[in-house]
Amino acid sequence: MLQNNTLKGDRANSELSGEEWPCSKAAKNLAPSFSSLQWSPDPLGRAVSTGSRLDMETLGDQSDLAPEVETKLYHRRWFMLFLFSSVSASNAFMWLQYGIISNIFMRFYNIDALAIDWLAMIYLLTYVPLILPIIWFLDNRGIRDVVLVGSAFNCIGAWIKIGSASPDTFPVTFFGQFVCSVATVFILGIPSYLASVWFGEKEVSTACSIGVLGNQLGIAIGFLVPPILVPNVDDMEELAHHIRIMFYITAGVATLLFVLVVLVFQERPKIPPTQAQATARSIPPEQYSYIASIRSLLRNKPFMLLVITYGLNVGCFYAVGTLLNRMIIVHYPGEEVNAGRIGLTIVIAGMVGSLICGIWLDRTKTYKQTTVAVYLLSLVGMIVYAATLSLGHLWVVFITAGVLGFFMTGYLPLGFEFAVELTYPESEGTSSGLLNCSAQVFGIIFTICQGKIIDDYGTLAGNIFLCVFLLIGTIMTALIKSDLRRQNANLQAKAAAERHKSGQDYGATSLISKQQTSSQA
Repeated sequence: MLQNNTLKGDRANSELSGEEWPCSKAAKNLAPSFSSLQWSPDPLGRAVSTGSRLDMETLGDQSDLAPEVETKLYHRRWFMLFLFSSVSASNAFMWLQYGIISNIFMRFYNIDALAIDWLAMIYLLTYVPLILPIIWFLDNRGIRDVVLVGSAFNCIGAWIKIGSASPDTFPVTFFGQFVCSVATVFILGIPSYLASVWFGEKEVSTACSIGVLGNQLGIAIGFLVPPILVPNVDDMEELAHHIRIMFYITAGVATLLFVLVVLVFQERPKIPPTQAQATARSIPPEQYSYIASIRSLLRNKPFMLLVITYGLNVGCFYAVGTLLNRMIIVHYPGEEVNAGRIGLTIVIAGMVGSLICGIWLDRTKTYKQTTVAVYLLSLVGMIVYAATLSLGHLWVVFITAGVLGFFMTGYLPLGFEFAVELTYPESEGTSSGLLNCSAQVFGIIFTICQGKIIDDYGTLAGNIFLCVFLLIGTIMTALIKSDLRRQNANLQAKAAAERHKSGQDYGATSLISKQQTSSQA
């Protein structure tokens, strides 16, 4: 198995001072296109990475610069992306297959609403203690092993649930859901990592968006399919039969995807897709320090602000998705199927928003401006949704929920890509893992608190509760300093190559002129 050296940059050398860095082993092993760049210590005393604060003036003598490292895009990158997205969709479907028909499962298992909520929140709770060990696993074993183990857990959990299609087997279904939640920890933070490893700089944000779309597609199916497969019938044996069919379908799909991952999913392309990746691969794996990487991220103030704001936004989305059935049924009794369709509308609109945001970022590179705008519009969408939910017109709820989903779910890839820019050359798996950890913590808090507020004061108060935190997140996002390190790294590599080429051309012209002068003499 290939070792994963992706985007390790100077993170293994955070102990070195700015003066020591140029003489270090890592500096001597950097890609040729960066070999003559001038290095200086950052405010923390570490050497500045290839993608952080290098100015154009710090380029060395252009005649000493080496050519660009070879890069290449492989057609199979799209298959890797869509296979991963399918695994993510399968796992996300099982997150919501209980909550969207919560009233049916409450009657089937004879449990209360909080127990049903925990079938969704277990996904959030499991993530928090497991994310750091799995980030270590990703850095040491690579993306193939991580996706393989994640799809295996997903498959095992789906088969365990088949044994829980009877009223007295709630502990079995909870255990199966727990196993599936472990798979989420392996899968959720991969999109930005996979995009950087396989895709070029002009398509990396779009690829990340498609990776996120897989998760959103699974959520959309989780909103739509369970109300259709499991109708609200009175006969318990018939209800058990419908539940069993749903469990068999999910297990079959999870098994097929696991087999495909085993057979065809690859670690990374032989030739890197970008100069940033080429530079990162040149760092020897033995110089990587996991603890130093985490410490570096925790000291990165713009990134830590993003961690909090991302958690607030996505935590609100988790709460809305988990409690959607309860909110709809309160105002529109007997509309379980339409509750699922409203959830589907939220996610489908969000998928469109994610894709548009990804394409927009690839073309404009306006990470902070786009993130602030989408965050603000998420707040506006939440306010409008909260104000119109109780009007008694389902078609209005469909529209306002769609607007909310477009911006709130569209924010997901923005957060991932902005984090990669702020933290390069740290591993994307590490940065996205910390983002998701924040989202899970806030998701648990918001789901429990909003559920309690809805029970005591109604849906309007519960949604206002979320609006307050979205407002706080919008203000904090505006305070994030935009330091696009990955983009700077790619620009520096191109500038170095152009100066080197210019120097070569000048040298050749000078030689020809000298030869002509000599012959004339």
